[in-house]
Amino acid sequence: MKVLVTGGAGFIGSHLVDKLMEEGHEVRVLDDLSAGDLKNIEQWLGHERFEFIKGDMRDVEVVREAVKGVETVFHLAANPEVRIGAQSPELLYETNVLITYNLLEAMRNENVRLLAFTSSSTVYGEAKKIPTPEDYGPMEPISVYGGAKLAAEALISGYAHTFDMKAIVFRLANIIGKRSNHGVIYDFINKLKKNPKGLEILGDGTQRKSYLHVSDTVEAMLHLFNEFLKEDKTYDVYNVGSEDWITVKEIAEIVSREMGLNPEFYFTGGVDGGRGWKGDVKVMLLSIEKAKARGWKPKMNSREAVEKTVRELLGKE
Repeated sequence: MKVLVTGGAGFIGSHLVDKLMEEGHEVRVLDDLSAGDLKNIEQWLGHERFEFIKGDMRDVEVVREAVKGVETVFHLAANPEVRIGAQSPELLYETNVLITYNLLEAMRNENVRLLAFTSSSTVYGEAKKIPTPEDYGPMEPISVYGGAKLAAEALISGYAHTFDMKAIVFRLANIIGKRSNHGVIYDFINKLKKNPKGLEILGDGTQRKSYLHVSDTVEAMLHLFNEFLKEDKTYDVYNVGSEDWITVKEIAEIVSREMGLNPEFYFTGGVDGGRGWKGDVKVMLLSIEKAKARGWKPKMNSREAVEKTVRELLGKE
């Protein structure tokens, strides 16, 4: 395939690029490097099957040039910070909804018909059914980030059905691993480097969520995408996560242990009943029965993924 990966210099995107290149595809990356880093894909720069475009997807012409000549788009570009929605909702709109619209318009005009999109578990909001299946409703995101992801999903579905595209959406759990530059593990490590004696933990520490290692994530995306190509479907959605969860306090304990520290934990108490911040979903576990029925399941559970990620970010493996 000739593939465009938006956000391909970012955390998940760069791991996807690695896999696509290893499989022999032609890969073009579009990234403005606001959250990504060229170091993540430097091993491919100059390769005959690889092309990098630095550009902002809010610019219609940049997007149109990027989709020319490709067969498939993996759309991962987005602002990854859920918390920023409370301070800067317009940024989350622009970097999730607007850029998705610009991409769909460019694909329509350039006759590109295949799209894979990374959405988020935050689209479900505070789901009353745990584990949460793909057909859960009504969707009530409690963060601007979740709302923006759901809006992007709706646009993609509308375009796919109207303009004869095929689109698959991956609703991701908390994805972790090397090259990640935000999130709870990254934050804990940096806090403990500054103050090894004490660790501030947002919320009450009982927040429970599913964590998936990036290696499992990329494997899921490519496996499910290939299964989707075999089916006569216009649009489909898959949850991608682990089958268990872990608390924020347990993550703090793992990070402390791996760093050889025994800090005192300070809980902020959080907002709205112990959440880390406004819009933080306190309990999240996705049902992955649909993905398992298509032949994918994660190799690591949440705890194993967290332990591996901590070691990776500390340079131990």
